[in-house]
Amino acid sequence: MKITSFQASLAAAVLLTVTWLAVPVSAQTQTQPAAPARPVAAPAPVAAQPAPAVAAQPNATAAPAPSTAAPAAAAPVAPMPGASSTDAVVAPASEAPKAGIAPAMKELSPWVMFMSADIIVKAVMIGLAFASLVTWTVFIAKSIELSVASAKLRSALKKIAEVRSLAEAQMALGTKEGILPSFLAAALREARMSAGLSSDAGIKERAASSFLEIVRAEQRRIRIGMGVLATIGSTSPFVGLFGTVWGIMNSFIGISKSQTTNLAVVAPGIAEALLATAIGLVAAIPAVIIYNHFSRVTKGYLELVSRASGAAARLLSRDLDRSHGGAHSRAAE
Repeated sequence: MKITSFQASLAAAVLLTVTWLAVPVSAQTQTQPAAPARPVAAPAPVAAQPAPAVAAQPNATAAPAPSTAAPAAAAPVAPMPGASSTDAVVAPASEAPKAGIAPAMKELSPWVMFMSADIIVKAVMIGLAFASLVTWTVFIAKSIELSVASAKLRSALKKIAEVRSLAEAQMALGTKEGILPSFLAAALREARMSAGLSSDAGIKERAASSFLEIVRAEQRRIRIGMGVLATIGSTSPFVGLFGTVWGIMNSFIGISKSQTTNLAVVAPGIAEALLATAIGLVAAIPAVIIYNHFSRVTKGYLELVSRASGAAARLLSRDLDRSHGGAHSRAAE
């Protein structure tokens, strides 16, 4: 009986010890707001297990084993802070990439770059755009002018191909204006003013001088606008380069003020500056091509003018020979 009462006392002491050890664990787990049920349930199996241990095994040293398992089972619960802890862990991970993201670059369309450019760069771009407009205006106007003038002159040359005198040529052409009627009028005027003179060579020389003046006047008239094309083609790239240099200078000044070499800060200013050079090339390249084209077309038209001058000179020579032949025949009679 004494042994049995001793074993019962020892078992009660072990149970009290296990309960005392389990109280701090339950106090720690109860402070967690997210999972209050886990620490309360942990001591229950510890209190139920010592009774069978006393009946089945007189050695009471095996009873504390569940108590060591209880803190071990409760240990993973301590670092779990509940729902708020997961948010705290996820939040820095989600905010970390945001800190490393570079500021978004603004749209770099031509219109946006023009509106964002410096006032001097804007003036350069507007001037180059106007020069390009002038180039295409001259192209359209000169194309129409040269086409119409060449067609009229060819038609007039066909009409006088079979005539025999200056009077017949004027009748064939009528009252139309043009370069060939001007030649015929100059030849008739010189023949009328030289009436009574016996030197045909002098008449032809004076008529040729009048023809040369008409050709030079026609050359000046037909070349109107060519100088504008030559000026635009030769100066537009340098004007655009000036705008680029000015824009890049302002970009470097902005970099020094912002104290950063971030591409989002550097790229817009340099792109705006390079746009001036691009517009300069857009104005210059067509101007050079159109100028070369009109040089060839104008040369062909001036060859037609020379043909018209020769045709008028031949008609004058025939009239002079005819008049002298009639005088010789009357003198012979």
